[in-house]
Amino acid sequence: MRFLTALSIAVGFLTGSAESADPPKGKLNRLAKEASPYLRQHAGNPVDWRPWGPEAFAEAKKDGKLVFLSVGYSACHWCHVMERESFSEPAAAELLNKNFVCIKVDREERPDIDEVYMAAFGVLGISGGWPLSMFLTDDGKPIFGGTYWPKDDKTVDGELSPGFKTVLKRVMDLNTKDHAGLLKQADEVAKRTAAELEAKPMPTVQLDKTVLTDALNAFEIDPEFGGF
Repeated sequence: MRFLTALSIAVGFLTGSAESADPPKGKLNRLAKEASPYLRQHAGNPVDWRPWGPEAFAEAKKDGKLVFLSVGYSACHWCHVMERESFSEPAAAELLNKNFVCIKVDREERPDIDEVYMAAFGVLGISGGWPLSMFLTDDGKPIFGGTYWPKDDKTVDGELSPGFKTVLKRVMDLNTKDHAGLLKQADEVAKRTAAELEAKPMPTVQLDKTVLTDALNAFEIDPEFGGF
């Protein structure tokens, strides 16, 4: 199914070597050496972020943990708000580090991953948006998600809106009390997500180095002042 194919490709794909950059000061997590400036912005978080890749999922499987996936991008306002409010807060970071394997993704670097889990949003009846926050099984199947969650519980129009730490504790509680049911739900969401993705054509492009070379050769570059 396309969900599993896309997920397999995404998990197996590793980005190239990181570009040099000045990392945030203080103790850094595993994003400090990533090429993406957006990911490096989170390198100073107390959350033990991992980049997307097979190592993160292998660790989740080994430790018997769920995965918390956060997808965002540099120009996303609410991504930065959630980073300041929750990902920089020691209490939230402690819950995440103890109970989840945490993965951060730049959607501009990995639109393929974003597409898969945005489709899962639709299956779950969640309006799309960023940050894309999703809880996954250790093989990448989506369980439950949302976009921005505030730091703490708040009342909006007379209704209680759960804060991020409350959401984490609810997922932890569900995983403890009904792990089998949670996995069953993930299987169903994955199947329905596959159907959503199958309904959309998957463009395929054969990458050929000569195409890029010919394109570059078609332009005359001014060696003195730059430009074409």
